[in-house]
Amino acid sequence: MIRQSLKEDKMRTFKTALIAIVLCFGFLAASSYGADVAKIGVIDFQKILETSNSGKLARDKINEHGRKMEADLKKKGEKIEESKKKLEREALVMSNEMRAEREREIRISINDFKSLQKKYMADFKEQEKELVTRIQKELLKIVAKMGKKEGFLLILEKRESGIIYSPDTIDISDRVIQEYNAVSAKKTVKKDKTNKKQ
Repeated sequence: MIRQSLKEDKMRTFKTALIAIVLCFGFLAASSYGADVAKIGVIDFQKILETSNSGKLARDKINEHGRKMEADLKKKGEKIEESKKKLEREALVMSNEMRAEREREIRISINDFKSLQKKYMADFKEQEKELVTRIQKELLKIVAKMGKKEGFLLILEKRESGIIYSPDTIDISDRVIQEYNAVSAKKTVKKDKTNKKQ
């Protein structure tokens, strides 16, 4: 526990030092180019994921997928419970061999259920990862374009960079969300036109 805490403290110190070094180099670079003030922006990826149109669609898709898997598992779990109850009711009139066979079938069903549960969980995580990665790639393009166009020296992700405090004035998440929604809407219109032509 203490070792873990020390490790986390070292990582935090390392991140802070790394950010300080990057900022120092950034300020030096800005001053060498004659810039008066280094323009720095911060984005909150989690906020963008939760409030952008594409983020909401991705979350809805993931949740729908999760509900389908949950419903399937529930149905299979109910079948297993039904088989157990049936075995309890009929156990007294069965031969030992028949009871052993039914118990074996139930054990197999339980193992199959557990395997399916693990598979569904892995599938769910994989789909979630794919959707989040796709959104991250799309956002990186938008943020890079915005950074170049508006002359930002740095744009940091709020949580990943270990930022403890930043004024709201440098948070550009809402602007990124607007731009991302606009880009997504254009893609949807273009896709609809292509589908109509076919």
